[in-house]
Amino acid sequence: MNRSLLLLALSALPLAALALEGGPSSKAQQTTEAWLQLQARNLEASKIPQTATPKERDQSMQRWLDSYKYVIPDFYRWESTGASDK
Repeated sequence: MNRSLLLLALSALPLAALALEGGPSSKAQQTTEAWLQLQARNLEASKIPQTATPKERDQSMQRWLDSYKYVIPDFYRWESTGASDK
């Protein structure tokens, strides 16, 4: 009996997902999704290519390389916290 009840409940589970309404739920989400669609479809792309000079490329590469010089703070390091990591 319990097994058949469990199977019935599991088979009805996909129907719960269909009950959700599609689309954005707020004005902010609607605006965000509109901007993301513009970017994905390349509708508002600039006609002027944005190129970097060799000096700008060197500076950005140096910034990227310098980002690896910093020590990772201890509060980001993993430590044993209890029974969950045993």
